[in-house]
Amino acid sequence: MAGPGSSWESAPTAPLPAGPYLGDAGQPPGQAARGWGEGRGVSGSPPGWGRPRRRRRWLARTVTVVLGLVLLAALGLGALMLVTPSVGDAHARAQALDRQHHAAYPGPAVPARFAAALVATEDHRFYSEPGIDVFAIARLIEGRLTGRPDQGGATLYQQLAKMLYTSGRSGVTVEAEQVALGIKLYVAYPRSQILRMYADVAYFGNDYYGLRQASCGYFGVKPAGLSWPQATMLAGLVQAPTAYDPITHFSAARARQAHVLSRLVATGQLSQAEADSAYRQPLSLIGARPGTCPAT
Repeated sequence: MAGPGSSWESAPTAPLPAGPYLGDAGQPPGQAARGWGEGRGVSGSPPGWGRPRRRRRWLARTVTVVLGLVLLAALGLGALMLVTPSVGDAHARAQALDRQHHAAYPGPAVPARFAAALVATEDHRFYSEPGIDVFAIARLIEGRLTGRPDQGGATLYQQLAKMLYTSGRSGVTVEAEQVALGIKLYVAYPRSQILRMYADVAYFGNDYYGLRQASCGYFGVKPAGLSWPQATMLAGLVQAPTAYDPITHFSAARARQAHVLSRLVATGQLSQAEADSAYRQPLSLIGARPGTCPAT
């Protein structure tokens, strides 16, 4: 018992028994094992005090790297624009290819159904992009860096550049040339002419070069008479004419046609009901030789 004049504050205190809420010495956790400042930020600051600063530094470094890459890409593209040829002879090249394949040049106007199916499948940003699709290029670069399968990134402009200027060549350098040539084609020609040149020189399999030969050869109709089933079948062929050949690989061709119809739905050109109806309609596939279009 405390003596006279003492108070309970001056009485010695016994440590509290250890428990689930106290440390081994009977004190609140951390008081016996570490000082007041331990477990806090640098120089006693609260935990996480330096994180916003680190985040800002990381963001600044990331922005610097991205801007540097953009600058390098711009410089590289500028150099490619200087070393690649002019595209003023694109029509002459297209005509020479058609003459080589015994196809008339220029061919008929591109029908709306085929144009819609081609754009929806091959380059759905065709009417808004400046000859290059930066989103597709980014996916392509990511795929190359991560080893993923090629997701595709060539616009219709670049595909036309490949057919007219770099046919038979491949590799990263050639792909870069096609990017520059695609931009030049965008600057030099209206989209209607790009589509027409594309349709005139594209290969559709079975020795059918150009939309007119393919339309007449596969279905016995002129391009203007193509139905939705026929237009979507032809639009699907340009990616891989041999693999999707409807004469010898009908199941693969039908699967590709279904993909084209799904792209038309995704881009708002057809409703799902219209696409389903088109897939069920007959193709009237005849597989004739080139040049068998009706006279009328």
